[in-house]
Amino acid sequence: METRETITKVLVEITGVKDLKLDVPENSEFGDYSSNVAMTTFENAKTQIPNAKWGNPGQYAQELAEKLKNDDKLMAVVEKIEIAGLGFINFFLKKENLIQNLEKINTVPEKYGCSSIGTGKTVVIDYSAPNIAKRFSIGHLRSTIIGQALYNIYNFLGYKTIGDNHLGDWGTQFGKLLYMIKRESVPDFDIEKLERLYVAFHEEAAKNPEIENEARNWFKKLEEGDKEAREIWEKCKDISLSEFNRIYSRLGVEIDYAYGESFYEDKMKDLVAGFENGQLKGLEIGEDGAKIIDLREFGINVPLMFLKSDGTTTYATRDLATLDLRQKKWNPQIIIYEVGAEQTLHFSQVFAAGKKLGLVSDEVVLHHTKHGLYLGTDGKKFRTRSGSTVKLEEVLDEAVEKAKKIISKSETSRGFSKEEVNKLSEVVGIGAIKYFDLMHAPQSDIVFDWDKVVNMEGNSGPYLQYTFARTQSVIAKAKNTNHEIVKKIGEINSDELSVLRHLVHFPEVVAEAGEKYAPNLICNYLYELAKRYNSFYNSTKIIGGENEPFDLSLTSATGTVLKSGLSLLGIQAPDKM
Repeated sequence: METRETITKVLVEITGVKDLKLDVPENSEFGDYSSNVAMTTFENAKTQIPNAKWGNPGQYAQELAEKLKNDDKLMAVVEKIEIAGLGFINFFLKKENLIQNLEKINTVPEKYGCSSIGTGKTVVIDYSAPNIAKRFSIGHLRSTIIGQALYNIYNFLGYKTIGDNHLGDWGTQFGKLLYMIKRESVPDFDIEKLERLYVAFHEEAAKNPEIENEARNWFKKLEEGDKEAREIWEKCKDISLSEFNRIYSRLGVEIDYAYGESFYEDKMKDLVAGFENGQLKGLEIGEDGAKIIDLREFGINVPLMFLKSDGTTTYATRDLATLDLRQKKWNPQIIIYEVGAEQTLHFSQVFAAGKKLGLVSDEVVLHHTKHGLYLGTDGKKFRTRSGSTVKLEEVLDEAVEKAKKIISKSETSRGFSKEEVNKLSEVVGIGAIKYFDLMHAPQSDIVFDWDKVVNMEGNSGPYLQYTFARTQSVIAKAKNTNHEIVKKIGEINSDELSVLRHLVHFPEVVAEAGEKYAPNLICNYLYELAKRYNSFYNSTKIIGGENEPFDLSLTSATGTVLKSGLSLLGIQAPDKM
């Protein structure tokens, strides 16, 4: 990243453009870095320099390039500067710098890519948030693994990172469950029975809407602390949490805090009291006596319902109380909500209300990632053949089974015991599901296609895991374990150089993934690295070759970056596969 900063600094000095950013060309033929500054500032520069000899962005870029070539700081790290297209300025790094970066990777492998960008800053990430009394569905997978990846990325960037699992354990839906449990006199229940009762309530409510009032009454009892209601509700929570933790363990997910919506019961009362005593202002009476917050000053025409007409709380009450606690407890600079796109209006309202009420300062970044849906290959919402919601564990089991079939057919698995095959199948299957999700931009919908999920050839988790295992196999077979770089710079071939040039961008990609809340950028980078390494592997005799020490060093560094990148995505990298 130091090299990129050097180039950027010199460009800023010459052009005067302060918010300038360098791009990394998709095609490495166009350099290691590229800038379109000549194209974007041409008209302005032409106005300021009326006697300029250049008449188009390309000529302006050429003049800038000549000035850049005269800067000693820049040319200490850049081998050449070229102009391409309508005025792109492309920079090619010196091989000496690429070699130094390779040495850096192999000297401190566990630290390569991490940074101090977030030093002294705190980020809170709200993710997963399953609902009590329901099994994990495929719909909760996106929030869980995108949130965990963001957590890992921000932690790697030096932030104090806090994961908060905002469990759905409060609201009218629990009135529905309490009503059904009491009406059916259910003595004992598990997560599956709770789901059936919830479905049965809605089926009956379609015929007899009056039972909705019964559900509301039971939730009011729960809010008022009714002993019987609380005991049944606590049992529902305990059963659900046990199920959630089992799934989290399988996914390799650990979340720092798990505060249910019920945790904010007292905090919600404090918010209400704040309005009553005049400490907080902005509450109005809406239709039917509900209490609302007007947000038109923020460009939001739909008011936020703070309390229902009967005085009971809403999602907004709980989310504002949550926002207030997070600010007071952790004093974060960034709060990320990894929640589905269907909640876009709700979080826009909550964020605006939080700012209006002074619960968070204007400097605090409130970001909603707005992840998309899983779709079936028919383009419709991903469901079972019967039309019901797909259970997450069913998907995980199938992924593991498909991975096991691939591993069992592989020649490299012939020496594995049954236990090793089972363990590896779990690692590869779960990794495949995670990678398939994370390789897509969070906000996009995903067509769930098994042929792409568990695929050893294309852009997939198993392909990256296999490439990492390949690097470890090469190193294990090498007699020379001293990976010193002894090759002369001029002798680096094109395949070696291709890997070398890609390795240098890993720290930048991690930083950008954090800045843009986009783990998919790391997926893109790792896939390209794996392709380049495999091309190098297939064209080069590594062990016993004339450049063995250098090629082993390149192999070791590739393995390091693949493992680090997969770790940020929450995916294990097996040594053998």
